Amino acid sequence: MNGSLSEAARAVLERVYAARGAPDWAKSEQGLEALAAPDGLRGLEAAAEALAGALGNDERILVIGDYDADGATGTALAVRGLRRLGARDVHYLIPDRSREGYGLSPAIVARAAALEPRWIMTVDNGINSLEGAKAARALGLRLIVTDHHLPGPVLPGARAIVNPNQPGDIFPSKALAGVGVVLYLLIALRRYLGAGHVGLGDLLDLVALGTVADCVPLDANNRILVREGLRRMNGGRLCAGLEALLLVSGKRPGKIYAQDLGFQIGPRLNAAGRLADMSVGVRCLLTDDRKEALALAQELDALNRERREREAQMQAEASEQLAVAVEADTLAAGLCLMEPHWHPGIVGILAGRLKDKHKRPVVVFAPAEGDVLRGSGRSVPTLNLRDTLAAVGERCPDLIRQFGGHAAAAGLTIGRADYSRFAHAFAEEVERRIGRGPFVDAHTDGALSAAELTLALGHAVRDGGPWGNGFPEPLFEGLFAVVNAAVLKGAHLRLTLSLAGRAEPLKALAFRCANAPPAGTLISARYRLGVDDFNTREALCLYLEDWSAVSQDP
Repeated sequence: MNGSLSEAARAVLERVYAARGAPDWAKSEQGLEALAAPDGLRGLEAAAEALAGALGNDERILVIGDYDADGATGTALAVRGLRRLGARDVHYLIPDRSREGYGLSPAIVARAAALEPRWIMTVDNGINSLEGAKAARALGLRLIVTDHHLPGPVLPGARAIVNPNQPGDIFPSKALAGVGVVLYLLIALRRYLGAGHVGLGDLLDLVALGTVADCVPLDANNRILVREGLRRMNGGRLCAGLEALLLVSGKRPGKIYAQDLGFQIGPRLNAAGRLADMSVGVRCLLTDDRKEALALAQELDALNRERREREAQMQAEASEQLAVAVEADTLAAGLCLMEPHWHPGIVGILAGRLKDKHKRPVVVFAPAEGDVLRGSGRSVPTLNLRDTLAAVGERCPDLIRQFGGHAAAAGLTIGRADYSRFAHAFAEEVERRIGRGPFVDAHTDGALSAAELTLALGHAVRDGGPWGNGFPEPLFEGLFAVVNAAVLKGAHLRLTLSLAGRAEPLKALAFRCANAPPAGTLISARYRLGVDDFNTREALCLYLEDWSAVSQDP
């Protein structure tokens, strides 16, 4: 790819990479040989040794995953990888979000015990599951924890803990997703068994999907994992379930990008864990039967359509809740919302939407079992949400019953009677840490000249990632004149723009925008570049992040 770029496109990408702390753009296509060595990952050898013993003795291993895309891909990777390395008795279990909650809870341990495993291996959870680990020990079950979430002050009792964020770990990439941790464990197990002939590279499609869908920072190590996974997908080397998910999403191998994993495939997989049972998603990723995979992918697609409908209703109700405060400009520094009929599987998405709209940390709650409210939070870049919740818990020791997560996202449970008290404490702690807000990130990658705004640059940016959390897709800015604008289906804005010095007009789209500027209006816009291939004819397209009219008075 590098050699085929024009000098103008190359200069833009070099500038973009340098701004993200990766000045040597020539290394942007390094392969698996540049991955961080597994040696620094604490607990890896102990976990590999334990699993090798389990495999040698034909002991039953039960993988307990999470009900999101990272947990589902990590579970599928663990099952596929362990079987490939010789496990003859490996199974999986996914907690029910409403009944058993997140992680290795005593409730999921009780259900697991009925399957009579010798070993439990967690995926994408477990680092804060002290009571669940205690319950497993009481039943005589041996536990291996693989996770990537931030630990609390006390670690669970286990035969081995593999987590790059645990104390004393010197692994250089702290941004591994849960599925990435599993990959490293499989690599270590393969080495321990002396099974170098067993290939794992063709499982990188699962690693790429889970990494992007979990929105972990795309540091250099994660970018390699995602890029290699995408390369295999686009070469047609992908599991039947992922191929089927691409099909129901209207995508085909050959033109798959990280954005497709994050915005098309990930949500369909996540829909199962949000509204139904993530075991459907895991089955989709484990089957090698294309017909079964397609049927499961269609089921996931239908769940995702239902999720979008429920989400739209919840967004409308949230906007109504906040309308008075928005009008009066009195929004709290940190927002909390709850409705008795909201679905606990969708509160995280709603929190993210509200965070983006109001530029503040948001926690959204829905009723769960008994007297419990289950909440999910999303944060702005300047606030570590997990640390904030920990501070709220320290100030009000009886307020938060359980919580976990990382800087950008977290989950928690509180009592229903404690909602107002938590909302006040959360807003107070956010304001104490970062002020009242709104917290707007005005950073962009600068303006592009008329000569730089070409279809070739659109292709170069699309192919130049993978882009994602921690390595964001380029965001540019500029002044444009509106040639025409129209609202599509009451929700999106289609525009034709002109730029001084450029003969051809530019296509532009603004999502979730119902206000069309009149023709002739000068607007200041922040935008991302894309390639619109509608009707198979490619054209450069500007996707407006936001825009505002600019006065043209002398």
